[in-house]
Amino acid sequence: MIDPPPEPHLVLRTGTEDHCVSLTNGNQWTIGRSDNNHLVIKDHCISRIHAILQRMDNGDFYLIDLGSRNGSFVNGRWANIPIKLRNQDQLTLGQTNVTFCSPPDNPQLTDLEVPKTLLPTALLQFRRLISVLVVDMRNFTQITRQMDEVILSELMSCWFLRAGDILGVHGSWIHKYIGDGVMAVWIHDSHGGVSQEELIKILRAVNALQSMTGELWKQFPLPFPLRVGIGVNTGYAIVKNTGSNNHPDYTPLGDTVNGAFRLESSTKQIKTDVALGETTYGLIANLIHGDLSIFHHHLLRLKGYDSPILSYSCSFRSLGQYLQHFSMDA
Repeated sequence: MIDPPPEPHLVLRTGTEDHCVSLTNGNQWTIGRSDNNHLVIKDHCISRIHAILQRMDNGDFYLIDLGSRNGSFVNGRWANIPIKLRNQDQLTLGQTNVTFCSPPDNPQLTDLEVPKTLLPTALLQFRRLISVLVVDMRNFTQITRQMDEVILSELMSCWFLRAGDILGVHGSWIHKYIGDGVMAVWIHDSHGGVSQEELIKILRAVNALQSMTGELWKQFPLPFPLRVGIGVNTGYAIVKNTGSNNHPDYTPLGDTVNGAFRLESSTKQIKTDVALGETTYGLIANLIHGDLSIFHHHLLRLKGYDSPILSYSCSFRSLGQYLQHFSMDA
């Protein structure tokens, strides 16, 4: 056994030994399989950069999962949002167990001991490479004028539910509902970059969203078949909790997100189905290859941008044909 240090620390269990990792230098520690993490865990079930441990100005510690393949857990609870840690909390990362320890002479208050009105906003944030997908239904105003309100409500509930299922299968989730559309986010490994597998999942999600939308024609009495437009943008963003301790709202902020919305809007202007940002296209060209002639480049004048933005567009049909050449395992 080792004598526990008096300062906040982690106890990592590897075989029959315990290893202490001090949490005194700095405010942020990355955890993962790659050697450039602060805490390196050689566990094949842990992602290269799996999670971040962040200390707030008031001394509180939070565990933040970074979209890891197998998830992070605190006392058996899935850390799908940042979780505030307490002394002796048990963290499960892959197949590795880690104990969080805070010093007895510096106890942390429980939520019940702090008046709700005094809870500070947890300004957790980190910079990550992300891909943002924005999908929006076409001619929705016309649909609302020609459909019964009850049926319209059922239609949109069905569409949102199926969109969530599709994004979940392809490694993302509905981050935000926007009227008749949704926004999804993929958080990439900022050190290792974006993998071919991730890119193919994003493109397959694009096609699956269109296929699902088109099939609703068979289920609902629609005045005309439904269509969507989709924008995808890749870049760095600040991923930040803008909510409170009780109601976290973990969201990416910055030009990458704004660009995805502008790209989606541009599909109406250039009369296409899908618009990709320059970085997204560059990754596809470098990692996936294939017949890149399906993508057509455009210099777009987008709202809020002083200079023209280079984008690449394609139809759903050509994208579907392009993806047929790649393994379904990717």
